[in-house]
Amino acid sequence: MDSKNSLEKIIARFDRYHPARIDLTLERIIRLLDELNSPHKDLPRVIHVAGTNGKGSTISFLRSIYEAAGLVVSTYTSPHLIGFNERYVLEGDIISESDLCAILKEVEAINNGEPITQFEILTAAAFLSLSRTNSDVVLIETGLGGRFDATNVVDNPIATIITPVSMDHEMFLGSNINSIAGEKAAIQKSGAKSIIAPQSEEVMKVIERQGIEVGAKIYQAGVDYEFEKIKNGFSYTSKMLSISIPRMSLVGPHQIINAATAVACVEQCEQIQIDEKHIINGISNASWSGRLELLSDGILKRCLPQGWDVWLDAGHNEAAGKALCDSLSEIRLGHKKPLHIFFGMLEDKNPAVFLKSLVKHAASLTAVPLVDEPRGHIPEDLLALLRDEGIEAISETSIEEALNNLAKKSHLATILICGSHSLVGRIIRLNTPISPR
Repeated sequence: MDSKNSLEKIIARFDRYHPARIDLTLERIIRLLDELNSPHKDLPRVIHVAGTNGKGSTISFLRSIYEAAGLVVSTYTSPHLIGFNERYVLEGDIISESDLCAILKEVEAINNGEPITQFEILTAAAFLSLSRTNSDVVLIETGLGGRFDATNVVDNPIATIITPVSMDHEMFLGSNINSIAGEKAAIQKSGAKSIIAPQSEEVMKVIERQGIEVGAKIYQAGVDYEFEKIKNGFSYTSKMLSISIPRMSLVGPHQIINAATAVACVEQCEQIQIDEKHIINGISNASWSGRLELLSDGILKRCLPQGWDVWLDAGHNEAAGKALCDSLSEIRLGHKKPLHIFFGMLEDKNPAVFLKSLVKHAASLTAVPLVDEPRGHIPEDLLALLRDEGIEAISETSIEEALNNLAKKSHLATILICGSHSLVGRIIRLNTPISPR
């Protein structure tokens, strides 16, 4: 594929269509979808997911459960770790770059130069590609918020899910938790099941009130279903279902919340018949890269000292920091070998808020830049923000340099690389699997 038509070039070209003034509205995406013959109205059963943390993991559990039952599942999620095509899973497979390029150019041509955001074009392309699949279930993740998110044009989902809501993206969603909850709660639809993960009391009130107003069928954690950790899994109990999940593939206490939320959704979507064995197998085998993931064997891993464990987590807000802290305690990272944390973050993220729960686990904190990410904090700014909160850290010119310098000092270490999807994605790229001879 020539450079003019490469995926990166095509997506970069969309910047020229960006509206001079961003109005919080669905009018642009609806206009484009109408011109594409409304593909969003020609989808199979849709489950729409919003929330602050856990959206992608919840979708991964849902996908794994439905696929364990032999169903064909397609998904649209964001952001990506390595390439834009990761966002589009069609009938179980990530779309090829060439197919994504073709559908993006098709959508771009129909848009005909009209003002529109990059995410709106990407989402229109998602609806168009999803409408052309033979899927049994389509899982869609909001990009930002809910009310005016480009995905919120689906008016007849079989269910909506709201994962735990906390402070994030305040510039766009509001400066208080009630405003943020209200934006995310706006994906609830009349007649559709509304699965609500555990929330703070004030957030739950906002979500419940809005759900009642639109006529959604609310199914609430702690009221309609309950769950509890047991050994390596959890138990789930409701009026209709009592099940024990002996093992989970995704690590951390917060993943129990996400898995239980997925089970609640599966239970309530009576249109799709699922057996208990499919739930157990699905949760045991779900995968979601970049969420407290242990780096596997690869080129980068082989360059590091023997005995190093490298963990990756793309979390970047306060709630993600707390969840990561709980996970570190549970799996005892840093107890046998010193834990060194490397982090890079976007400019709209506060490193002190994210890291304050993690500091107690760390032998060192190192800030690194986000390569090829113009919105990334420079390390010196991260250090200044941390110093303001009494947190000491050092900086390095790159994640590669940071790892090399630590390797010269320590031959026994546990590494946690976190703070952004961009940084975690770079590590995964650097760790390209070694091809067998």
